[in-house]
Amino acid sequence: MAMTMHVDIVGAEAHIYAGRATMVFAPGSAGELGIAPRHTQLIATLKAGTVRVVEDGGAEHYFYVNGGIVEVQPSVVTVLADAAARGSDINQAAAEAAKARAEQALADNKNSVDYAHVQAELLEAVAQLETLKKMRKHVR
Repeated sequence: MAMTMHVDIVGAEAHIYAGRATMVFAPGSAGELGIAPRHTQLIATLKAGTVRVVEDGGAEHYFYVNGGIVEVQPSVVTVLADAAARGSDINQAAAEAAKARAEQALADNKNSVDYAHVQAELLEAVAQLETLKKMRKHVR
């Protein structure tokens, strides 16, 4: 049996995941974080992207987070996000529509557009679609 750590993924509205893992990958603001059991203590900010949890035995779980923080202790990893979802719960059509709306709003170049808000929406939609892509690539 491989060495494992406890992993919690929590969104503002729900506790998304709790379980044991041999590895966690998270989208750190400064680059992807790879976290193994006994990792040194760490608190880091996350950008919108995919959190991948690898369980003992090789099963992998994919989660979308819109940013947040990750706290790492030697035997516990906690991901806290404003919004989080299981990869299997992401609505691809809704994410594609949100991406198209954001791209159109940026292309229209109207003075009334809040560019920071629209760019954030675009990044979130792209991150959701990337989570789906990574999850489906692994399943095949």
